[in-house]
Amino acid sequence: MSARHGMSITRRITLFTGVVTGLLSALLAVAIMIAIYRFVVGYVTEEIAAAGGRVAVEIERGPITSPLAERQFRNLQVVDPQGRVVASTPQLQGKPVIARFTPDSKNMAISVVCGGVFPPDECDIVVAQWAHRAGERWLVYSSSPAVPPWVDPRLAGLVGGCAVALTAAITYLAHRNVRASLRPVNAIRAELDNINATSSGRRVPVPPTDDEIHEMSASVNHTLCRLDNALHHLQTALEQQRRFYSNASHDLRTPIAAMRAEVEDALLAPQETDVTKLGSAILPSLDRLQTIVQDLLTLERLDSRMSGAYGRIDLAKLVAAELRTRHHMTKEIESALEPDVVVMGDRLELARLFTSLLDNAERHAATTITIAVRHEPSGRCGDQRLPHGAAVLELIDDGPGIDPDKRELVFQRFTRLDAARSRDAGGAGLGLPIARQIAEAAGGTLRIEDSSRGARLVLCLPSASSASDDTDPASLG
Repeated sequence: MSARHGMSITRRITLFTGVVTGLLSALLAVAIMIAIYRFVVGYVTEEIAAAGGRVAVEIERGPITSPLAERQFRNLQVVDPQGRVVASTPQLQGKPVIARFTPDSKNMAISVVCGGVFPPDECDIVVAQWAHRAGERWLVYSSSPAVPPWVDPRLAGLVGGCAVALTAAITYLAHRNVRASLRPVNAIRAELDNINATSSGRRVPVPPTDDEIHEMSASVNHTLCRLDNALHHLQTALEQQRRFYSNASHDLRTPIAAMRAEVEDALLAPQETDVTKLGSAILPSLDRLQTIVQDLLTLERLDSRMSGAYGRIDLAKLVAAELRTRHHMTKEIESALEPDVVVMGDRLELARLFTSLLDNAERHAATTITIAVRHEPSGRCGDQRLPHGAAVLELIDDGPGIDPDKRELVFQRFTRLDAARSRDAGGAGLGLPIARQIAEAAGGTLRIEDSSRGARLVLCLPSASSASDDTDPASLG
């Protein structure tokens, strides 16, 4: 890993802030020094020109008075029209003319002169001005040492020190701000580590600030919540699958064991075995195996969302057709089938739903099963309001009924109440779960409602409109 990637975010941001602030502070210090330098140079030049102007006025009015300069570092020379130095300050006594330039159209000229009458390592600001006397032009030179770029060492040190202090202060504040901003991130990371090590039900802390970290922590908590829900659903599904396999193996083992016992008895005494009697003993177990296998295949198809032929179905005609195929009903059927109750769905699945309900009612009814099909214009299926009303199918038996606290239990797979086990050993506990799953796949509901006697199972499906409607009812849910 490179050193750049090995550096923490705090150090990288602090280093970046320090470098940028240092550059900006240096530029600011240079700009300040340039501004101060120009101001001082302008001020000194004006003062030099004022000193030379004062001497020029004296030349024009009469004799020149001493001293020529009022300040120690000011040098002045007065040159007559013939180019001779007639007066000068003590530092320039006996020296030639300071400079060779003269004012042009203006009355004043300014230049910087290095060397000459000045020391070799010194440059001076020189101002040349005309003085008019007796019709002749005299020349006055005034000078002063040039201002260095740093103006004054103490001033340069002060500006540089302020720039360094400003850089250090901003860098320190940036470091503190970054650490404070990343502190919630570190807390979130630590909490996530604890969640991974201990419990998945905990959540990361959400800072009270209205910033990106607040949004990130809220998103993390939302993700953790969804992961918990997904994990819970997965655990529930795995537990249901485990129970399903256990119950399926138990229900398959019972008829297989019964057939094996019959076959083993026949093999032990072949002379005493009657084939007809043996077949009659094995066939119920085979029927039970066939029923369980068909139910398992149906459940697998429903779980995989495999749909069959989909279209408009007259619920009353479907019920009547299925009743006509029941030639050996042991209970009396009372039916009230309202015509033109049309639903959308798979005919085979809805037929299987009705036969499951009818088989359940036949097992538990004492003498009579009541079947009703009707249309409810302003119907509802659970919490779903239906635009074209509801198609309702009711099956009521006059048996012992189902306790209210067990009404949802019977819709769980392989669930058989004690009464069902004692009355009929052939039930596998898959009929009602398959019926409810078909009802929900068709966009409806199947539930057990109150009845004066026996069990009352109510199927509610979305009613199709009078026109052709190819909308999948499952999408309505």
